[in-house]
Amino acid sequence: MGTIRCTFKKTGLLTLFFSCSVFCFAQQNSPRAAAPIKTPVSLRADIIVEKVMNIGRLGVRLILNPKTREFWYSTFDGNVFRISDFDTPEAKEHQIFSAEDHGITRLQGAAFLGNTLYLCGNISVNEGKGTKGRMVKYELSGSKPIMKEVFNTVEYGTNATTFDHGWNALVVSPDKKFIYVNSGARTDHGEVQDNKGVYPNARDNALTANVFRIPVSAENLLLSTDAAKLKADGYLYAEGIRNAYDMTFDGKGNLFGVVNSGDYDQSEEMFWIREGRHYGFPWQMAGIENPQQFSPWEPDPAKDPFISPGSHAWIVKYFRNDPDFPKIPEGVNFSAGVQNLGPDANEYRDIASGKIVDGDITGRTVSTFNAHSVPLGLVFDVRNVLSPEFKGDGFVFRYGGGSDRPGTNLLRKAGKDLMHLDMSYNSAADNYYMKTTTIVNNFNAPVDAVMVDNKIYVMEHGTANSEGGRIWKVTLPKK
Repeated sequence: MGTIRCTFKKTGLLTLFFSCSVFCFAQQNSPRAAAPIKTPVSLRADIIVEKVMNIGRLGVRLILNPKTREFWYSTFDGNVFRISDFDTPEAKEHQIFSAEDHGITRLQGAAFLGNTLYLCGNISVNEGKGTKGRMVKYELSGSKPIMKEVFNTVEYGTNATTFDHGWNALVVSPDKKFIYVNSGARTDHGEVQDNKGVYPNARDNALTANVFRIPVSAENLLLSTDAAKLKADGYLYAEGIRNAYDMTFDGKGNLFGVVNSGDYDQSEEMFWIREGRHYGFPWQMAGIENPQQFSPWEPDPAKDPFISPGSHAWIVKYFRNDPDFPKIPEGVNFSAGVQNLGPDANEYRDIASGKIVDGDITGRTVSTFNAHSVPLGLVFDVRNVLSPEFKGDGFVFRYGGGSDRPGTNLLRKAGKDLMHLDMSYNSAADNYYMKTTTIVNNFNAPVDAVMVDNKIYVMEHGTANSEGGRIWKVTLPKK
């Protein structure tokens, strides 16, 4: 399995948020001729898709400086670029920072507050066996950018697997007082990941699988693995979220995050993230219990259809009998994901029959999107500028899926698209329900998006073995 780990590291973003099966991995490294680069296709006459520009490889975050109105983007390996003459034929990228400047070697989070740039990710310690989370900020108003450290974390174990998600998504609160940051799980489903024994019995800890809230004025913080202290200091905002790789606020000030589940066929989720809530990980994902918490358990793809025989977690034996799996903390209640009413992204594996079924046919809601679809690039029409059909609504991209290969199951057939999220609050459930409809498809690894007026700009990732990514503009109808 050493070859697989090496290749995942080379592909960059796949390492950290795409819990990809060996089937998916093999597609990316197939010896046969490469498939033609996809060109997005609008499914409606009133939605226009146009290419903006080509960019470099490993793009992760596309962000807009609200003061200068310039677009920037960052890459997984630590580079930060400013784009001049954006959305014109003269558009050009200019490298501003590298990992050597800010010290973040796995850069996955970037956001602007005015003319201040926040960057977040992980650094390597203990000869690559351990890691620390790190956030810095650059004030860009002067003649020379000034960097200040916002926080570093104590050391904890990274691991020799594809499931170490790291610190990633950043979003500034509407009142501009706080910056929210997601730290993804360091496991697939809560199993021990000890990095070949260097960090004995290490599972997830208080610095992983949680969302944090940091004052924008904070500097030189040291975050520990003491959950009680993190809560008392006001930093630990919400728990039990496997990997909210993208978070944003809607027009009403509600914080939402889209989440990638693990190699078990549990649906991907979208959470209404609220202070003090626990969202289930590692004991529950998408309303389905993690069977590894119940011992004795004998995992077997022949008996459990939720385990794909080609999944990475099965092949390397992360699914196993685990009598020491932690118990659910006493008094903790789990908050459910946003419920998807369809008609799209609502295929799921039924817990009773084990079959993949369509929610449109069964009449059940899904929490929230089809498994392994990797929802990213979540945006909202916060200024209510769109036509009545879309006014105030959300939009999200699927990084995964979209396979037309023979034998592809229903969970992976649709994807690599832009979906409209028509959301409404259900007071009885104290949760959001939504209708989900694909409006543009045929993207190639869409990873992050920015909405400006009635336009959504989306960046494609561009893996390490590709020529690079692209930025597209999707123009939606205005009111």
